[in-house]
Amino acid sequence: MSGHSKWSTIKRKKGAADAKRGKIFSKIIREITIAARIGGGDIDANSRLRLVVDKAKAANMPADNIQRAIKKGTGGLEGETLEEFTLEGYGPGGVALLIEAMTDNRNRTVADIRHLLTKMGGHLGESGCVGWLFSKKGVLTFPKSIGEEKLMEVALEAGAEDIRNAEDLLEVWTPPNLLQKIKEVCETKGLKTQEASLQMIPQNTVRLEGLDAEKMLKLMEVLEDHDDVQNVHANFDIDMSVMEKLAS
Repeated sequence: MSGHSKWSTIKRKKGAADAKRGKIFSKIIREITIAARIGGGDIDANSRLRLVVDKAKAANMPADNIQRAIKKGTGGLEGETLEEFTLEGYGPGGVALLIEAMTDNRNRTVADIRHLLTKMGGHLGESGCVGWLFSKKGVLTFPKSIGEEKLMEVALEAGAEDIRNAEDLLEVWTPPNLLQKIKEVCETKGLKTQEASLQMIPQNTVRLEGLDAEKMLKLMEVLEDHDDVQNVHANFDIDMSVMEKLAS
């Protein structure tokens, strides 16, 4: 199981989504606003918006909140002016990091993230320093109860690239532009997704143990907890037993 899958599993087990629902809602609202601003407010014509609206519904966000965020993005409501950008850098042990941020104050956000990285034994790098290590993929997750063989048959025929066993879930990796299509095909066949997202998948991983592993997991937590950070992608690999112990 890949490093990103292990981390996702740990977060689910810790119940972080429920504990930080308010923070999750605020981050999703920002995503909706940006998606609507860039591609318009019609979810049928804006695949990025549809993806994040589905994410909002999965998090049980009220429909009124979703609509307000769309209107804010399309200019129907006044609100903060948001900018999205990606920072690249390194964590403990030389782990590569891609940090996707969305903020109304870029200088403040960059300074905050630089401070967090330095505190945990990492540092920011120049644009392009680690981006080449990652490939953008669509990732769909399913419960194992649906059956791996059935999922494989449907997903691969629809254009998926791979099916991965992620301990308690099955992951389908897709080309980014086919994520929504493959999701819809699977669901028409009765294979309901638990989550759909675009992720940056590392081409290789850095093995961490001991203090470096502990610092890396703590860094992931504090970065993802930052109000302006939307997603963190990293190429660390830590034993699942170690991750569970450190997360407990």
